[in-house]
Amino acid sequence: MVTDIFVQFFIGITSKFYNFMPHPKKRTSKSAKNERRSHHSLKEIFIAVCEKCGGAIKPHHACTACGFYNGKDFSKKEVKVEKKAQPKAKKEVKSKKEESVKKEKSVAKEEKK
Repeated sequence: MVTDIFVQFFIGITSKFYNFMPHPKKRTSKSAKNERRSHHSLKEIFIAVCEKCGGAIKPHHACTACGFYNGKDFSKKEVKVEKKAQPKAKKEVKSKKEESVKKEKSVAKEEKK
């Protein structure tokens, strides 16, 4: 009994000093809820046909299969491969230079001995 009184007293004190989670002051009506959710519906997906390969594409986008759009080739597969190959070649050259410098240093140390 003493503990029940203490708990009630303690809860009364803490509710004055601590903020609890907020709750809505009024219930949301069905119409307000449905109007808010009116934009949640799924949209229709528009699909066009590629003129060259006949594949399905998004309108005003290049074809993912053949890379053509409006009669022109926009695939840049070759350019991407070349760009990726160049930095690797530079790294290989740097590593070869580093190896040659290390060899020269080791040779110089051996000559000093």
